[in-house]
Amino acid sequence: MTAPKAGAWGKMANRIQKSVPMLMILPSLLLAVLIIGYPILDLAWTSSQEVSRFGKLIGFIGWGNFAEVFADPLFWESLSRTGIWTLAVVAGTLVISMPVAMILNDDFYGRGVARVIVMLPWAISLTMTAVVWRWALNGRSGLLNATLMQAGIIDQPIEWLATAGTAFIVEILVGILVSIPFTTTILLGGLSSMPQDAYEAAVVDGATGWHQFRYITLPLMKPFINIAIVLNVIYVFNSLPIIWVMTEGGPANGTDILVTYLYKLAFRFGQLGKAAAISLVMFGVLLIFTILYVALISRNDADDAAPEAEVDDEH
Repeated sequence: MTAPKAGAWGKMANRIQKSVPMLMILPSLLLAVLIIGYPILDLAWTSSQEVSRFGKLIGFIGWGNFAEVFADPLFWESLSRTGIWTLAVVAGTLVISMPVAMILNDDFYGRGVARVIVMLPWAISLTMTAVVWRWALNGRSGLLNATLMQAGIIDQPIEWLATAGTAFIVEILVGILVSIPFTTTILLGGLSSMPQDAYEAAVVDGATGWHQFRYITLPLMKPFINIAIVLNVIYVFNSLPIIWVMTEGGPANGTDILVTYLYKLAFRFGQLGKAAAISLVMFGVLLIFTILYVALISRNDADDAAPEAEVDDEH
């Protein structure tokens, strides 16, 4: 019996070395699959059953719950409203958080206190924040109406939450407000790692503040912006407290999004099978969005890297 050649041992050692990282994260990966996978499988099984309002499985009905959900006009209205809610809150949060992060990244007197003030709302319960805003927006004794009337801006109280259109806009604004601290934290971390020599060279070349932001800050901040977008979409898409506490999806279901519609079906009307079906739909929407967005980011990064590789080859 001949001993393995040195080349064979080298290949084997190389394979073992490459597999070490995967083996090290395998326990955590299995735990994550168990924690995430079991509820999804349970939801899938529940969505295929007829379920009593007390959670007892009565019988298998296949796609019956999905058919009822898709036939309900409230589902499609809630789905479209969820898209508007998510897009408006995430976009508004990014637009506001970027300049806030840039200001907090500058060196000025009291910067530490300013950072604490901006981050402090993040430590407050979202439900309590929604309760405070519901009180402030009360049509009769709300703080906002009292302030506006004392300033002479309005002559009589406004029922901010009485109509669906106004209430939904107000809820979007509150959603943006409570999302700013988290997003600012992500962007501030990215700005803190920016290379200062690039800005110094730009100043020497006569670049304006806008040019520095457009050609240096934004390209270098892409990874952090992408993280903020993905995390905020997942967070806002599933966010229940603001809309539920302020209007409970009303008036007349006019501010319902998927998560509040699901909550009503499950805990107010006892239709747990339909609620499970909507949960799977929401999971599928978020999964598809994440996959497509990550694929788009990867393709854009590959396209950006291609010209640089060509330049290196020429040199």
